[in-house]
Amino acid sequence: MKINDLAKELGQPKFELLRTLKTKGIKIKPGATKVDPQTTTKIRNLFARLQNQRETESNKKEETRECEIGNSPLKMKDFAEQIEANVTELLTVVLQKGLTLNLNSEITPEIAKELAAELNITLHIKEDDQEKKEEHDNLRSSIDKIEEFELNEHIDDLVERPPLITIMGHVDHGKTLLLDTIRKSNVIAREAGGITQHIGAYQVTSNDKKLTFLDTPGHEAFTALRARGSQITDIAILVVAADEGIKPQTIEAINHVKAAKVPVIVAINKMDKPEANPDNVKQELTTYDLVSEEWGGTTIMVPISAKTGDGIDDLLEMIQLQAELLELKAYPSGPCKGIVIEARLSKQKGPMATVLVKSGVLKVGDTVLMGDISGKARALINDLGKNVKEATPGTPVEILGIERVPDPGTIVEGYKTEKELKVVQQKRLNQAQIEKTKQLKGVSLDSLTQQTESGNLKAINLILKADVHGSLEAIIASIKQLEAESIAINILHSATGPINANDVMLAKASHAIIMGFSVQANKEAIKLADTEKVTIRTHSIIYEVIDDFKRAIDGLFEPEFEEIETGKAEVRQLFKFSKIGAIAGSFVTEGKVKRNAIARVMRGKEEVYKGKIESLKRFKEDAKEVAKGYECGIVLDDNPAIQEGDIIITYSRQEKKIL
Repeated sequence: MKINDLAKELGQPKFELLRTLKTKGIKIKPGATKVDPQTTTKIRNLFARLQNQRETESNKKEETRECEIGNSPLKMKDFAEQIEANVTELLTVVLQKGLTLNLNSEITPEIAKELAAELNITLHIKEDDQEKKEEHDNLRSSIDKIEEFELNEHIDDLVERPPLITIMGHVDHGKTLLLDTIRKSNVIAREAGGITQHIGAYQVTSNDKKLTFLDTPGHEAFTALRARGSQITDIAILVVAADEGIKPQTIEAINHVKAAKVPVIVAINKMDKPEANPDNVKQELTTYDLVSEEWGGTTIMVPISAKTGDGIDDLLEMIQLQAELLELKAYPSGPCKGIVIEARLSKQKGPMATVLVKSGVLKVGDTVLMGDISGKARALINDLGKNVKEATPGTPVEILGIERVPDPGTIVEGYKTEKELKVVQQKRLNQAQIEKTKQLKGVSLDSLTQQTESGNLKAINLILKADVHGSLEAIIASIKQLEAESIAINILHSATGPINANDVMLAKASHAIIMGFSVQANKEAIKLADTEKVTIRTHSIIYEVIDDFKRAIDGLFEPEFEEIETGKAEVRQLFKFSKIGAIAGSFVTEGKVKRNAIARVMRGKEEVYKGKIESLKRFKEDAKEVAKGYECGIVLDDNPAIQEGDIIITYSRQEKKIL
């Protein structure tokens, strides 16, 4: 029968028919136009079976079934297995929805739910266990405790406070321009002719409500503050260029925000450019669990142009909406409690610090304590450069009248009397001296091991750097397999390239360790890690990375020692003495034999003794060592029964270095 006629009979294009036959193992000679009767019958039976299968699958599709997955990202191929879906059908749904995913792409539970719905599957997402959430949420800053105290003490007197917003993202994606656009447009609205004073933070008004922006673009400053124990940001704005999409610093910023556990709003910038593609940005962000509300996720994404000002009002409105959901409250009376966000030494005015008030009121003339630095507020200057009499919660002001320049992140407390302040200041100075000796600044594998053994370790935070993405993926996959029921492994950041200062600051802030594969730390990172007592481990073999980390989890990380072979000697004659036992007359065949060295006696392939060399003689004189090619007399500890022909191998024991 002609192949063309058979294709028409089966309702298949000829090329589709030939491709199906090839996949099913029915061979047709290249260039053939006909098939024999036996093959024709076989093909008809095959397509009859395929038709029955399609009808069966179609009937199954009409029946909605239920499946359950965990509340964490998973690969497409794993998702298909968990819901028992046909991979081809799943990929067809992906294409129909306009998503660019393959079997190795990671998808969020929200996207998984959408895809499952298209396959008539009701997907249930398991929520994380509450205890596990509490174990992961162990980064409580001093300022959080202050706010908690105020909330408990004055719960009936709380008022709404402005949120603090930090803008982050990749270099050249428009962070600084966005800050300037918001600032300039709002300055005009607040005060004609006003000039914004650079004090590290500023306020804008949107719909009669204040918003406070931290004027430190980039995640480096964001993490530097958090590293000092002061997680002050309420909302993070992630700026992504619509024409470029996700870049390395964007990924770093996302990881830093996740580690801080603050809500994020994505500002898709540069919408004024012809090549702007916001959908591509949204698609790329799904890989990092940031799914747009339009796509069924929970992340607010706003298209803007910092250059033209388009979308800025919408962004401010979304920030205000997010702030309302957070229900940020503060106590508006009593002594001030706040935090230093920037500090400098002015030639004209002396030490100055920008303080963000978190609760209470900071007034001119107040006595304040910043860590162990005291002062009296001689003047308060707002972000417009104007002197003000007081600062309420959520307001940034520059304070004059302090003893010296404090570190950013230092807690600020107001006191009623100077006497009360001095008592607290002295206690802190004493405590600071104690802390210096303890050097509790960072985290190391040794300390992780101690916590594991004591049962206090609930999670290990890890930062991974590698030379290529392939190695990185392999290490991540291996490390995730090591996760125990009682200990969670949080990979806060993973990327290619050398270990830098930003990695160290993130590790310091999150009590993490840094592990590198085939990469080294730069000089700045090494110096900073030494200062902050952050552990950096680098390896050139993948299994060494895994083994090194596994020891920390198992609580077995302790100095390892290895035995280095130093010499070999052949026993050629035995001399026996009643007082000292046997002296092995030996000839050194390799290296050097040293007195007091670790020694093994080998008889063929069997080890008959392990101990040390008690005495070593060269002729009748005592010797410290005997080199290759010389004869010597060896007395072994405990006087073992050695024989002529035995081989004495000596070793030195030294600590094994893991780079």
